[in-house]
Amino acid sequence: MEISDLLQPDAVVMLKASSKKQVLQELAKIAASVTGLGERKIFDTLLERERLGTTGVGNGIAIPHGKLADLTGLHGVFARLEKPVDFDAIDDHPVDLIFLLLAPEQAGADHLKALARVSRLLRDPANCDKLRGAANTDGLYMVLIQTEAQAA
Repeated sequence: MEISDLLQPDAVVMLKASSKKQVLQELAKIAASVTGLGERKIFDTLLERERLGTTGVGNGIAIPHGKLADLTGLHGVFARLEKPVDFDAIDDHPVDLIFLLLAPEQAGADHLKALARVSRLLRDPANCDKLRGAANTDGLYMVLIQTEAQAA
């Protein structure tokens, strides 16, 4: 499972948002254009997952995720926030790097493999520094893709 399998260049964005809810709404809008599913359905799925426990994993990173019956494959959206927002992260620090992952309901092992891959990528402080320093979305995408090439 590679990042390039999950993430297309048009699903990498820089966002200006002031709250967790606004971030999730913007991510749902982008995910809707990538997946062809309804924005509201995606947003509701993300909210439902957040109610189970925060997806803010610490160090300024969040990995919101959910499963949707109508999806045929795994899809990702990556966002770097202009200014960090409170995401109820486990370390109480605000979040500025977010990787949204959506999977089909039946994608048990694949969903877990994708979450593990994204987690490994964002757990590396050097990768996060590069992502925070990228000048534009093309730069963000290249950092995300180059990290997988280096790991190979």
